[in-house]
Amino acid sequence: MENSSTPTMEALRNELERLKAKTTRLEKSRKDQLSIAIVSGDMDKILAAMIISLAAAAMDSQVKLFFSFWALSALRDPKKKAKGKDFISKMFGIMLPNGRNRLKLSNMNMCGMGPVMIKSLMKKQNVMSLDEMFKEAANLGIEITVCEMSMNLMGFKKEEMIDYPHLRYAGATTFVADAGESSMQWFI
Repeated sequence: MENSSTPTMEALRNELERLKAKTTRLEKSRKDQLSIAIVSGDMDKILAAMIISLAAAAMDSQVKLFFSFWALSALRDPKKKAKGKDFISKMFGIMLPNGRNRLKLSNMNMCGMGPVMIKSLMKKQNVMSLDEMFKEAANLGIEITVCEMSMNLMGFKKEEMIDYPHLRYAGATTFVADAGESSMQWFI
């Protein structure tokens, strides 16, 4: 006589099919995609984000970068000026680095000598410059999203951002949606 608490073969098969369907749905909901939220405006951290992004894109992963707060300095074009800024926006513009080539190091900045030394070492060892990395990122189709809220808080305007073919402006919900689809998520 069968114990009434023992599942039947039919019940086990049904449960197995339900779990298979759920597993398949979960597996298909994640893309071969890397999403990175970049909030640091330090040169070494922007370099790390770009190196990781280029490596992932070279391995055919889709890459989406979300630049927010201090990282926005890396996306400012030093040749571009925006009009119509209020006093605080102008002050942020003066106090923050104007472009990726003016970023400081997170450690050992040494009154500006640290970035000069790192750039020199990178050149000696045939490591791409940040400018070259951004150019390669564009060639590989890496998407860059500028956080509109951060941009507005810091007083930056679209017309002072870099020219980049895969640049868009959106909010944190866009990053969260991208990250939710991604098999890899990073925060720098």
